[in-house]
Amino acid sequence: MKRWVYLFSEGSKEQRDLLGGKGANLAEMTKLGLPVPTGFTVTTEACLHYLNNGNVLTDDMKDQVMASVMQLEEKTGKSFGDFKNPLLVSVRSGSKFSMPGMMDTVLNLGLNDETVESLARNSENERFAYDCYRRLLQMFGDVVMGIDNSKFESRITQLKQSEGLNFDNELTANHWKRIVSEYKQLYRENLDRDFPQDPVEQLYLAIEAVFGSWNNNRAKTYRRLHDISDDLGTAVNIQEMVFGNFGETSGTGVVFSRNPSNGEPGLFGEYLINAQGEDVVAGVRTPKPIQVLAEDMPEQFEQLDTICKNLEKHYKDMQDVEFTIERGKLFILQTRSGKRTSKAQLTIILDLFNEGIIDEETLVQRIEAKDLEAALHPSFDVKALKNRVHFLSGLAASPGAAVGAAYFTAEAATEAKDRGERVILVREETSPEDIEGIAVAEAVVTSRGGMTSHAAVVARGMGICSVVGCEALTVVDGENRGTVGEETIEEGTILSVDGTAGKIYFGEIPMEEVANTVALDDLHEIWDRHVTIKVRANAETPNDIETAMALGAVGIGLARTEHMFFEKTRLLQFRRLILADTLQERQEVLKELKEVQKQDFKFMYQAGAGKSENVRLLDPPLHEFLPKTTEECREVAKALGKTLNEVKRKSDNLSETNPMLGFRGLRLGVAYPEIYQMQGEAIVEAAYEVMAEQGFEIKPEIMIPFTIDATEFATVRHSIEEAVQKVMAEKQLPLDYQIGTMIEIPRACFVADEIAKHADFFSFGTNDLTQMVLGLSRDDSPRIVTQYLDAGIFQDDPFQVIDEAGVGAMIKIAIENGHKTNPNLKIGICGEAAAHPKSIEFLSTLPIDYISCSPFRIPQAKMKLAQVRVEETIK
Repeated sequence: MKRWVYLFSEGSKEQRDLLGGKGANLAEMTKLGLPVPTGFTVTTEACLHYLNNGNVLTDDMKDQVMASVMQLEEKTGKSFGDFKNPLLVSVRSGSKFSMPGMMDTVLNLGLNDETVESLARNSENERFAYDCYRRLLQMFGDVVMGIDNSKFESRITQLKQSEGLNFDNELTANHWKRIVSEYKQLYRENLDRDFPQDPVEQLYLAIEAVFGSWNNNRAKTYRRLHDISDDLGTAVNIQEMVFGNFGETSGTGVVFSRNPSNGEPGLFGEYLINAQGEDVVAGVRTPKPIQVLAEDMPEQFEQLDTICKNLEKHYKDMQDVEFTIERGKLFILQTRSGKRTSKAQLTIILDLFNEGIIDEETLVQRIEAKDLEAALHPSFDVKALKNRVHFLSGLAASPGAAVGAAYFTAEAATEAKDRGERVILVREETSPEDIEGIAVAEAVVTSRGGMTSHAAVVARGMGICSVVGCEALTVVDGENRGTVGEETIEEGTILSVDGTAGKIYFGEIPMEEVANTVALDDLHEIWDRHVTIKVRANAETPNDIETAMALGAVGIGLARTEHMFFEKTRLLQFRRLILADTLQERQEVLKELKEVQKQDFKFMYQAGAGKSENVRLLDPPLHEFLPKTTEECREVAKALGKTLNEVKRKSDNLSETNPMLGFRGLRLGVAYPEIYQMQGEAIVEAAYEVMAEQGFEIKPEIMIPFTIDATEFATVRHSIEEAVQKVMAEKQLPLDYQIGTMIEIPRACFVADEIAKHADFFSFGTNDLTQMVLGLSRDDSPRIVTQYLDAGIFQDDPFQVIDEAGVGAMIKIAIENGHKTNPNLKIGICGEAAAHPKSIEFLSTLPIDYISCSPFRIPQAKMKLAQVRVEETIK
């Protein structure tokens, strides 16, 4: 007979696939002897069988559930449905991967009109008993029977208003009895039936509801966003109830073993006295910081602290622990690896390593690309921030900074995002139904809730900036606006949200990029011990180079000299060059440009502080530089002292049907060798001057772009070397320089053995090589690529992930051919696609020396390179 049910005492943490994460951890904690309320788990296999076979609990499943209930009765000395001493249970979901708030829970199951009386009698607390009963009626009605939860909440709100009360815990036993009566009437009005009084029927219906919640919209959305398979199913955990709402010596809370926002060690969390667990995460009451528990209940706090530390050591990760204190006795209801911000993850993982809890290989493997990307979130410009005054503040739930337009519903936020707007989601409090709105938001702001509320936990998990518990904010339901005193936030109002400080500002505040953290410095040191392929940066401005070095680059793999001419005055100089009619006119311009370029290269070498820097000579697709409109031609003509007709004629003569395959790259060096000679001289002179001024050694790398032929490359190289050798002769000092080429045309791959005879290095330009191998313009590709992705023809965008079968094959051919004639040929791969984790898995199989990408992709690339090497070592 197939086994569908396991007692907590029968499972272990290794059975996550079968018991779900929650069930496996409850079983593990039971084995460790921790104070876990007894219970059992209905497996994920049972869920999948239920969902795939007509949504029916089989007789076998029911028999095994009831057999486990009997064992619970034996262990607890209570009986399910017994009038004298009733056993009450919670029914909770628990999939393999944590999905906080996405699926359903029912508490206090087993209560009915009779057992509520015995609970009141046994507890000597009638208010407590009827509070539990109304919670069951509400949760069961919402989760199991599908009654809109707002219908239940509105009855409590109306009662408090009529009685002049503010909080639920001010309601008396008689108040709760009245609510119970009204809730039962809601069943009759909405379902045309009574609330089921049979506890066994309640249990079966609750199990079915949890199984069914695997396929609710919010769970599907969460799985899609977090790349979780739909085929896993959820387990159901049935557990003896313990009560945090038993009075002033009882309480409930959620605690992290380390701060999930910044990674600092020590307990971080919140709790409520005289409450059940859902009260904390729902934000119904404002909870107390966990440190206050040390004053309220010092013995229980110390016990909780010790348990959290032991759980962290056992699971080798920061833990998120749910606990309840019932009349002074501590119970642990759940533990799992805690959601945290990406910045916190870097701190936590390094601390766990330094404390000896995890080894270096585990550290390397555990970091994810999204952690590094999110760790580099922008913050507000410090100077701009000093001149601004915030109008609203709350709890800093998830760090970072964001600017966007305020929207008050998930639907409105999603629609605004589709229109291309940046969105700030503003809510009274979020619920799992808001998941799509949160996913598209730059930041989430709520007026209620604490640091472990739904908004806080989900935003941190997604790396989204968030400020919660903004008590001065009133969100006007149904009117799509909010108020703060006399200020009004209308839909579309631009807000700046500081999730690190918990402050919100009207209008847009400029951002500044955070180039590094102490944690990243430490990680680079560790990654460098595991990688053989180095990571350089695509950068040419001093600021970008300094940022790249701070983010771990070992040098510059691609400095695009044409990018140095995008600024307006530089652009005019460059237009003078390409519009020149005679050699003399070009040489006059080149004389001026040489000094400009030399200063550019000096700034580069100074910022690079002696690290390798590869300078690509001019590769200007002319359509990016030529004046396009008559007005632009008129401005250029006036500035250059030419007639409008002269400029238009020259521009027309130089215009091309397909500039990306036109007069660019070393074709410029063949036609006008003086241009590349000028750049060669400027590079070498800059190197000499910076070495003399700064004292560090510079080994210039000069890259000739767009090569298709060995003779073509040799001709241009010879021309450049004439200029370089002339400078060296004048300086009478040696200089270790290299001249190589960018391989970005398929023909160059096939004749790479001939080209390599004249080249010191190859650098593959993945963007151009991709567009030529695939016959797909990189400027026009998005629409085509999207169609191919939707049709399943492409698995990935080839401009984001290297196409192994085509582009990858070309790279392999070129490397093999090049090494045949030049075994010392240095190999680099340039472009954003090279830094993608999937590309790195492929590139790690090739004999390459470095990859080069934009500065903020560097940590991710180094991380993946180290992970690949560690995985190879483990295998």
